[in-house]
Amino acid sequence: MLPAYVPNPIAALFGGGTPIDFGKNSPDRRRILGDGKTYRGLFFGVLGGVGIGLLQIWLSGMYGLPSLPLHTYLSVALLASGALLGDICKSYFKRRLGKKRGEKWPIADQYDLVSGAFILMLLFDPSWILTYVTLPVLTIILILTPVLHRAVNMFGYLVGVKEVPW
Repeated sequence: MLPAYVPNPIAALFGGGTPIDFGKNSPDRRRILGDGKTYRGLFFGVLGGVGIGLLQIWLSGMYGLPSLPLHTYLSVALLASGALLGDICKSYFKRRLGKKRGEKWPIADQYDLVSGAFILMLLFDPSWILTYVTLPVLTIILILTPVLHRAVNMFGYLVGVKEVPW
């Protein structure tokens, strides 16, 4: 899951600039996504996720590490892109519900990246996800994701990258 876990913190760290929604509002007069979703964040986030995935591919080939899934270029691209697309979709629905940027939305905030990554994988590389995301692996992902999410967000808040610690 590293290619899916890495993009969000990288996007927060290197984001900024032009918002993906160009500052426009929906017909409901609320922002489409908000200032927190930028092209630079999307680019560097996906790049970071793909980069860690390529490192996993290299390590697996170099050292034959059996604990790592056999990633492909497609799987790392889909996991990294899907994670941020999940986050973008969540932001869209957050705005529709009237939630502000940085406002808590339990469960959605923690699992948006997992659902986005898995949906993209199921659409474009279902054999990979069905092979490597077994029930025990899924259980670990579902337990580990909120813990990692909280830890990374607290760290981001402490170093000044995030405005809120959640």
